[in-house]
Amino acid sequence: MTSHPKTHALMARGAEFLGSEHAIMCGAMSWVSERNLVSAISNAGGFGVIACGAMTPELLDAEIAATRSMTDKPFGVNLITMHPQIMDLIDVCAKHAVTHVVLAGGLPPKGSVEAIKAGNSRNGGAKVICFAPTLALAKKLLRSGADAMVIEGMEAGGHIGPVSTSVLAQEFLPELSADHLVFVAGGIGRGEAIAGYLEMGAVGVQLGTRFAAATESIAHPDFKKAFFRAGARDAVASVQVDARLPVIPVRALKNKGTEAFTTKQREVAGLLDGEGIAMSEAQLQIEHYWAGALRRAVIDGDIENGSLMAGQSVGMVKKEEPVADIIASLLDESEAALTRR
Repeated sequence: MTSHPKTHALMARGAEFLGSEHAIMCGAMSWVSERNLVSAISNAGGFGVIACGAMTPELLDAEIAATRSMTDKPFGVNLITMHPQIMDLIDVCAKHAVTHVVLAGGLPPKGSVEAIKAGNSRNGGAKVICFAPTLALAKKLLRSGADAMVIEGMEAGGHIGPVSTSVLAQEFLPELSADHLVFVAGGIGRGEAIAGYLEMGAVGVQLGTRFAAATESIAHPDFKKAFFRAGARDAVASVQVDARLPVIPVRALKNKGTEAFTTKQREVAGLLDGEGIAMSEAQLQIEHYWAGALRRAVIDGDIENGSLMAGQSVGMVKKEEPVADIIASLLDESEAALTRR
């Protein structure tokens, strides 16, 4: 195995925290980050993360068990904070002695962080990783028990915030990196970028788009081909058409599905006008739309009408590669960049 001493030295805190060889996490991508991709990433020395999404506790139970049968390396589980059964999902993670739980989608509900950290007698509780869109919120989450943070810029695929990765890194890392563990995500496609964020104080990185088109990804061949054809400017953020609908922008490759979401928002806004549904139901309809649209693209290969969620790094994804090769090339590029310095 090629040695990457400079990169591994800067990743040491992150790798120790994750229990993996390399502090390279895979972003939790619904329908994509499942047993095959997650186990492949962990087996290659990275850190795979199961995307629970809208799974029931029973489905998550089966997915964790299946992943465990495919790897003896550490992996995590990503839970959406607004999931109506989040406490039951936390119990499932504890049952399987999952070592790391990633909370995404908003502020963790009361008692959830404590429940994750309590865990079970076998693992003494799991580590909690949170996302934070602002420095103030990051500090609050760390005070509330989060063990590590992921800062994710707007270049990422899927649900995004309004600020770029480079700006977030400049704002968060000088303030937090000395005393806390911070991973950087969003728009990372090559090792040179990894080297830069590590030098700024990050303990590791998270990538999604590069891994979505990996050989081990179960994504439909047509879904992957759409990535290979796309450039950075093809990955666009969705538009909010009604200020009353708290729609988090989603970055995806532009297609008929992108236009259909605008229509869906107008439809839901019309129901709100007629007081046919409550605001919470309106939000739920939007989220269900995305889940269905993403499944159509990833599983069914409907690249015209489904949602092709991708980050702006998609322009650097040119071919299907095994996960191990992707990780090796990222490490090689990072090491070369650090050596040139």
